[in-house]
Amino acid sequence: MPFDPIERAAELWAERVGPAETMAAVTSVMRVQQIVQSAVDGALRPHKLTFARYEALVLLTFSRQGSLPMRVMGERLQLHPTSVTNIVDRLEADGLVVRAPHPTDRRTTLVAITDDGRTRMKAATEAVTDANFGLAGLTSRQTEQLTELLSKVRKATGDFES
Repeated sequence: MPFDPIERAAELWAERVGPAETMAAVTSVMRVQQIVQSAVDGALRPHKLTFARYEALVLLTFSRQGSLPMRVMGERLQLHPTSVTNIVDRLEADGLVVRAPHPTDRRTTLVAITDDGRTRMKAATEAVTDANFGLAGLTSRQTEQLTELLSKVRKATGDFES
């Protein structure tokens, strides 16, 4: 487009409704989310992964043993248990994770990343980092500032405590 539609919407908002800073910021965040999602999806698609499945593989890779209880995965990924089950089902069907009984708690199921899962996660990580996770046009410092600002919103809404 030859002009910024969000900037134009903010001008109209200011004329007709009132202060437009928050509307413009939220609209920008929503649009950037679409841009980032498209870039990440495009990078992960050749690896037959969604972002949710990719995040689960990364989480398992970061764990000490390469496995975690499904409940812990849900907490760390901030997902409902049903969503975790669906993600694990898909990853398991693709041979990227396996379910195993917990050695000391019969009520708990562990999810463990397989060698194929580690290989797929490494290749996918290369793809998303090459795409800069869709955050084109920002310096490293600007990316840090963006994260800091968004963390303030997340904390204020109770997304995390510390």
